[in-house]
Amino acid sequence: MTVDASAPTGTPASAPSPVPALTERQEARRQRILRATQQLAARGGFDAVQMREVAELSEVALGTLYRYFPSKIHLLVATMQDQLEQLHDQLRRKPPISTDPGERVAETLMRTFKALQREPHLAEAMMRALTFADRSVSAEVDSVNRLITDVIGDAIHAGRPLTRAELAAVRVVTHTWHSTLITWLSGRASISQVKADIDTACTLVSQAAGAE
Repeated sequence: MTVDASAPTGTPASAPSPVPALTERQEARRQRILRATQQLAARGGFDAVQMREVAELSEVALGTLYRYFPSKIHLLVATMQDQLEQLHDQLRRKPPISTDPGERVAETLMRTFKALQREPHLAEAMMRALTFADRSVSAEVDSVNRLITDVIGDAIHAGRPLTRAELAAVRVVTHTWHSTLITWLSGRASISQVKADIDTACTLVSQAAGAE
């Protein structure tokens, strides 16, 4: 996954197309599908998520599932977005308290990482989906990218747009977070190594915020 932290600047070409609002019944069905996907992925990772099994577990017709999510990749990327939205809500209720913006971002990302760590098979499935995503999933991936940037932006200073320097730092931080998550999932990095890399990258945030 390539995280584009410049997305919030509002470039017209990258603006998402309007999505019709779901009815209450449709949203409930969508949430059942995402919960079923989460359960299957948590049990057996990427390969355990099969569209027919998702349909059965969520009690929807297979054709209905495909109308909501055209592919397994769409489904897992949407699950990633749903997980991040839940984490974002938790972080808003209990934000990091350090006075240093870089330290707040580092705490935010480690809390996000530890939440994913609790379900490693699920994390692996979602990250593989983001890695395999092609142009047909670009809108969904863009939504995940913007959400990650929003999470980091709130840790820097909620309610105010990021400066150009801060956006540049966020790009480096998000690339580092993504890379460390992949290396941890593959067993090539310990939690302490992950934290050290994230802490190092987040010093750029402190420098950028101090340069205002």
